[in-house]
Amino acid sequence: MVDYQKRDKNDIYNIPLLGFIFKNKLFIRVLQTAVLALFIYAIAFGIIYPSKEENIFTSAVFWSLFWPLFIVVSLSTFGRVFCGICPHGFMGKYITKFGLKKKMPKALANPFIGVTLLLVGFWLVYYIYPQAYKTPIATAIFFIVLTLLSVVFFYIYKDMSYCKSICPIGTMMRGFSKISFTTLGTYEESCKSCTTFECASACSYNLKPFTFDKRDSMTDCTLCMDCSDACEAVSFKLVKPSNSLFKNFQIHKVEVWAMILITAAITITMSFHHALSRVAIADQYIWSRTGAFLEQKVAIPGLDYVGISALFLAMVITISLVYGGMFIASKILKEDFKKVFYSLGYAITPIFIIGGLSHTYEFFFLHHYSDIANGLIQGFGISTEEVKALATRKDTWTRVFSIMNHIAVIWAFIIMAKRINFFTASKIAKTAAFFFASSLIIFYLGLNVYKGYAFKTYGAKKSGHNHSSHNTKS
Repeated sequence: MVDYQKRDKNDIYNIPLLGFIFKNKLFIRVLQTAVLALFIYAIAFGIIYPSKEENIFTSAVFWSLFWPLFIVVSLSTFGRVFCGICPHGFMGKYITKFGLKKKMPKALANPFIGVTLLLVGFWLVYYIYPQAYKTPIATAIFFIVLTLLSVVFFYIYKDMSYCKSICPIGTMMRGFSKISFTTLGTYEESCKSCTTFECASACSYNLKPFTFDKRDSMTDCTLCMDCSDACEAVSFKLVKPSNSLFKNFQIHKVEVWAMILITAAITITMSFHHALSRVAIADQYIWSRTGAFLEQKVAIPGLDYVGISALFLAMVITISLVYGGMFIASKILKEDFKKVFYSLGYAITPIFIIGGLSHTYEFFFLHHYSDIANGLIQGFGISTEEVKALATRKDTWTRVFSIMNHIAVIWAFIIMAKRINFFTASKIAKTAAFFFASSLIIFYLGLNVYKGYAFKTYGAKKSGHNHSSHNTKS
């Protein structure tokens, strides 16, 4: 165990305010407890006040505060810090201490389960039946089910296996966190003489922080900071954005597939169904026509047939572009397809996580700020006037955030160029392979250019933005 450590200048623990936020155990426990209390209170409030007319607090906490701000923004900057204060993970550390401590069976120790739960349990339901999670009671029930599921797994299995394999958000965050500009590790010189390994002993996830730097991978680390409290040799450093993606590291197939599927389900589908649905010719797009056709043939009230069609088309296009592009690239590079697919697949990381900031920042001014403020005012009975949104769609300055889409493209191209150099081939072969391997990135760029063209050429719908088909009206 190291009691004193001389820290590098880029070590966050050496920066006064940030060091206090990320290393002070008491502060972290208070923050974790506060988030847990807010989580429980928002669920209870949703049960007591189940309708949207009497409760905006529950939806504001989960869909305006936790998701876009606590997760998307923090994930693209400091990494998986939300996992470090996640209510489920916080409770799980104590539940597992008194649990059965069984080893999770191989059939369950599969992080593809978590990705499937996220895609099917939330996004598929969201596009098929948009109203499913929009009421406070539905939101409360959704998180009650997830909480009960987590409690059962924490009690039965050891090493926080729920977070590693079952949690719908966990696997997504493990892959996308590689875009951040922080990394947790240890000071090698201090670790050389260590024989007690307090950092590993303190880790509820049964990880070995002293190996992170050598492997250029933090694996399942959730940045709970328990290891840094146990040993001073633990570091949390500011590094170049996407630093690990520029290196060879242990590839996890599920991370690549999580990026592909989530990019399809969120980024591409929302571009089709949400952004382009506001264009005056929205009814002419193939997903709109297909949705209208399905609605005529199978008219089930409440279903969003356009959303279903947009999701299906986005999945087909995304998977086809990545799979086909990587296949051609592997032939050009004369390398094994799987090796090329999973190595270069990490280059699409910025499309969702950086491109998503465009939507997140814009909607903070259009909706999230006022939703969160008014929700907290209502939830805690604060006597003050209702807060108005910081901007409206008529405020053209909010379009400045669309630059994040272009930054995402540039960033993705840079990562692709770096990772393609891991293969031995001529410059001509690498250039050609780069083009095909970047098929999804190029499509995403074209989609964003087209959105701008469509609004400029055809204008926006006079009726405003509509997320669902006619049958979803309440």
